[in-house]
Amino acid sequence: MRPARLRTARRFGTRTATALVTTALAVAAPFPAAAAERPPERPSALVDPLIGSANGGNTFPGATLPYGMIAWSPTSTTGDQTSTGAANGYQYDTTRIRGLSLTHVNGAGCNPGAAGDVPIMPFVGDVTSSPSADTKDAVYAADFSHADEKAVPGRYTLGLKSGATADLAVSRRAGVADFTFPSDRAANLLFRVSNSLNGSENAHVDIDAAHRKVTGWVHTGAFCGRRANGGVNNRKSYYKLYFSASFDRAFSSVGTWKDSTLSPGSTTASGGEGYATGADRAGRGSGGWVGFDTSSDNDVRMRLGISYVSLDGAEANLREEIEPDASVTDVAAAGARAWDRELSTVRVQGGSPARRQTFYTALYHSLMQPNLISDVDGRYWGMDQAVHRLARGQRAQYSNFSGWDQYRAQIQLLALLKPTVAGDFAQSLYNFAQQNGGVWDRWVHISGATHVMTGDPSAATLATFYAMGVRNFDYEGAFDSLVRQATVPHPDGLSDAGCPGQCVGQRPNLAQYLSSHYAAQDVCHCWGGAAETLEDAVADSALAKWAKLLGRETEAKVFAERATYWRNVFNPEATPGAGYIQARRLDGSWVTPFTPAGDLGFAQGTSATYTWMVPQDVAGLAEAMGGRDVAAARLDGFFHKADGSWSVRGGDPLRYDPTNEPGIHAPWLYNALGQPWKTQATVRQILDTVYGTGPAGLPGNDDLGTMSAWYVFSALGLHPQTPGSASLLLGAPVFPVAVVDRPGSRDITISAPDADDTHVFVDAVRLNGRTYQKSWTDAGLTRSGGTLAFRLAEQPNTRWATDPAGLPK
Repeated sequence: MRPARLRTARRFGTRTATALVTTALAVAAPFPAAAAERPPERPSALVDPLIGSANGGNTFPGATLPYGMIAWSPTSTTGDQTSTGAANGYQYDTTRIRGLSLTHVNGAGCNPGAAGDVPIMPFVGDVTSSPSADTKDAVYAADFSHADEKAVPGRYTLGLKSGATADLAVSRRAGVADFTFPSDRAANLLFRVSNSLNGSENAHVDIDAAHRKVTGWVHTGAFCGRRANGGVNNRKSYYKLYFSASFDRAFSSVGTWKDSTLSPGSTTASGGEGYATGADRAGRGSGGWVGFDTSSDNDVRMRLGISYVSLDGAEANLREEIEPDASVTDVAAAGARAWDRELSTVRVQGGSPARRQTFYTALYHSLMQPNLISDVDGRYWGMDQAVHRLARGQRAQYSNFSGWDQYRAQIQLLALLKPTVAGDFAQSLYNFAQQNGGVWDRWVHISGATHVMTGDPSAATLATFYAMGVRNFDYEGAFDSLVRQATVPHPDGLSDAGCPGQCVGQRPNLAQYLSSHYAAQDVCHCWGGAAETLEDAVADSALAKWAKLLGRETEAKVFAERATYWRNVFNPEATPGAGYIQARRLDGSWVTPFTPAGDLGFAQGTSATYTWMVPQDVAGLAEAMGGRDVAAARLDGFFHKADGSWSVRGGDPLRYDPTNEPGIHAPWLYNALGQPWKTQATVRQILDTVYGTGPAGLPGNDDLGTMSAWYVFSALGLHPQTPGSASLLLGAPVFPVAVVDRPGSRDITISAPDADDTHVFVDAVRLNGRTYQKSWTDAGLTRSGGTLAFRLAEQPNTRWATDPAGLPK
């Protein structure tokens, strides 16, 4: 399927405000009416890409499209050519750059992070020494002010203190840039081909002055890989990015460099930087530059395409996606329309401007990924280091799967709003597994298996897609493959390579796990035995649900039993009077010393957090703790200090941490404990104090849209109940009206006319016009659409949705 060129797209305002409010009132009556308000015609205008660019959010402000291959954004420098000040290449408080690089991944946590390939630097002045030898970025970098920076969806503009400016806009696989320079000084563009965020294995540049072109590639990868496999980089994660750039004018000068050697007049160079940091990498690398005579015309236009397959692929992607005479404004306008189409899948009314900006930026960040890696002709680079074509019926090959993060919220939002993309993504992950000897990796970057984190998030992800109605993938084949991974031990499962953090075994020491019914800390070959047990129990629960939907009763029974293995790492006597999740040894003894604030046996979290990570069996967890009331009282202590004040910002190992994934579902557990008003209060406290506008508006790493997806769901008054399920938990919406598109079925219309800063509690609910006394909905609403009407109050209704018979199952 060929991509659309720059054509007019459907605009946001497909439904009038009157129609929205009329629908809401018909559902809500006799609940109070919401005031009519015209929804914004351009939701992209509400997005601030700079949200999350400070405070460890690791977002990037540059130009990209939904699920796009190219993400053109600055590479910052703190005075060290191997460091950027942030994992993803851009830190708001770092106002010096060494280039505008072509690829990024939203919110990844490893530092340095993914990609940042081929920084292109507009440089004012003569090139008199090798830029790679400028190890402190003292010469070939430039300062800027945020007053000269503008970021909107699909376009990024930056003015440098050197006098140069860059105006960038992109399609899915290509882009157009206008560079301007002072008319009285030398004007050059540096192609720093080897300077990816992680470094590079090799790189190459060619300059074709006769045809006004610069082409090349970088061989790079190793995301999080410097510590993998005992310090040896994980070569499975390597990839090549090819680029082809053409210009609207002739070059006045050309040259290349390798390491410290500058070669004016040269048109070809090769050389990588390696993957180290500091002195071991400093001064290495290659690149080229082209100069322009700007004395009478100081504007330079560049058109550029990229590909992970070949140089021809990069040129075909550019040719097919952007017309030869398209300007930055043309491409940016098409990009804004593309973002408006995606963002209009959720239409909200009311709320403050700040609330709407936070919401639509969160939706923007949620829908940045997965990322396209296939070319316009359907070819892509596979996990077996070979070129492949799309599977039958598949429309795109996607990648960048931060599974351990995304399976908790982002993949549910993707399935809800964009089921076709979700299905192509599921097929993409299955394709990778087939190319990787049947192994599903938990963190896939481009075409590479990185092994980052723990558990089996692929099982949780694809089971959730299927439960939510996604069908456009080989779900029988994928299910069988994931069952094999969960039942047949693999030799990698006995290796400690990459541990902790990137253990190569995707179901580590599976034979021991199946024998002991828990991952033993002393022999698990995993990051942490307790965390691995909990993660595998969640994945197995999801497989059980998927098997049941497929009519595979034998597998459903087996995996449902395995979903209860979390009980084997719950120590009821871990502390005097309170049980906790605790790691165990192979002989059955508990790993000591133990403290709820400790992380021994866990992955990026403490026992106090992981003890709540049983979303598939909240009733069982409550029983193990001594009953629902006891569990709810303990949960109170997870969100409040001893004096009763809130503790939801992180930093306390005994309490809620909004910056990382293992506990982000915890505010919603009160629903299953029969105290849903506490979910409503806790979620609103987090929405109001942890998230917001401005660069620090995210609590921490966005982790490929996960934290943003949590916000989107929570602001709508919804949250996924558990992986492998289409059920949604109910909270208190923050907007008077919201409409969620459900492709192929009825929309989901949510009305809460009283929604404001003080009405934070649910007083009553109607589902499809009928009084509803449960704090959760089954798959019917998710798959078929419907209407939810909330009556909100300033004080909690401690009777609504508290009947034990109606609690979430």
